[in-house]
Amino acid sequence: MLLLGFLQLSSSLALDAPWLAQDQPMTVRDFLGKLAYTREDVSIFLDPAQRNWAKFDPVMGYLLQDGVLHDGVDGARTVLSFGTAGERKTINFASRPCRINTYGDSFTQGHQVSDGETWQEYLAAHFGEPVRNFGIGGYGVYQAYRRMLREEATPSAAEYLVLNIWGLDDHLRSIDSWRWLRFGESWRTRPEHRHMFHGNPWAHVRLDPRSGQLVELENPYPTPGSLYKLSDKDYVYETFRDDLIVKLLLAQRKGAGVNLKELEALAAWLNVRADLSSPDAVAETARAVHVEYALRAGMHVVEKARAFALEKKKKLLVLLSYDSGTVRRACEGLPRPDDSFVGFLRDKKILFVDVLAKHVEDFKTFRLSPHEYISRYFIGHYKPVGNHFFAFAIKDAVAAWLDPKPVAYRTGSETIRP
Repeated sequence: MLLLGFLQLSSSLALDAPWLAQDQPMTVRDFLGKLAYTREDVSIFLDPAQRNWAKFDPVMGYLLQDGVLHDGVDGARTVLSFGTAGERKTINFASRPCRINTYGDSFTQGHQVSDGETWQEYLAAHFGEPVRNFGIGGYGVYQAYRRMLREEATPSAAEYLVLNIWGLDDHLRSIDSWRWLRFGESWRTRPEHRHMFHGNPWAHVRLDPRSGQLVELENPYPTPGSLYKLSDKDYVYETFRDDLIVKLLLAQRKGAGVNLKELEALAAWLNVRADLSSPDAVAETARAVHVEYALRAGMHVVEKARAFALEKKKKLLVLLSYDSGTVRRACEGLPRPDDSFVGFLRDKKILFVDVLAKHVEDFKTFRLSPHEYISRYFIGHYKPVGNHFFAFAIKDAVAAWLDPKPVAYRTGSETIRP
């Protein structure tokens, strides 16, 4: 099938794309060769004596551990610490029973703020009950879902489950077999990259090209020692040259070996308009295909999360959070990038809170430019004030969702009356 062989990339040029030869485009071997690990990268990550941000996990690739990072607001360090269940340290009402568990990526974890400054802690302080935080920076929708399955089978299980999905990239991460291939080249330019090693292979998903259904795939590198294989450039090339996401990434970079007929077939399968008239158009078509494929996978993952919640007699709430660029563009009146996913949530009657719409509503109350507005709340991730905004943007929906309501909203909960 054309779909199974999509974007047959090799070191040779595609015969049906003669314009590619003009610029001597990057080959798949070039691309993957630049991204192979060094053995030193792997050794530092696996060394428990090193002060690393993350630690190896056989399913999700990595988990986080206690640390202090120089990444906070106004040049501050941020303190990151974890409890015995692997959750971020609970501050407010920690001794009380917890009925809300939250899952997601760094916007759930609260990257770039200290313990006590996450949106969960602001919400807990307001509600009068704890909100547990299982967010891990870098996770996608599927990895957060797998973390949910793991934690909800332990004594830390809760009745109310929050799945926080951050923009488009969380969907793209779900279909990455090795997320490093999408960010490793730029990450290596950062001085902290070796002690913040992450993005190693993990459990992920793809779509069956015949049925369109979700295919769940386990971590192909489930032992610490297996990561060393990824420092061998020849091994990386032979293993990943036919990977769907590698092919899409090379097409977006106008790489060598793009088979236009196969790209067109995949676009048609996903109902994406294909423009193959120029190198730029092909790259944009590949990008659109990549995003649509990821969004379709994300929809399936959310349906699995809802089915899991129903089976275990739990309740699910989806939160939609966004990066500063998406918020800025929305404040400028530009269309959102995830309309189809929002429509899916509505059509399937999945309870969700759209924080992008909350930001646009909030923006209208200020006399600020969109750039000035996002500077109030973001420092890459949310500043503490951004997490406070997020907590109060979702509080009404969360309070209405809980039964009984949190003490702050429970009629007759007063013990002292005037």
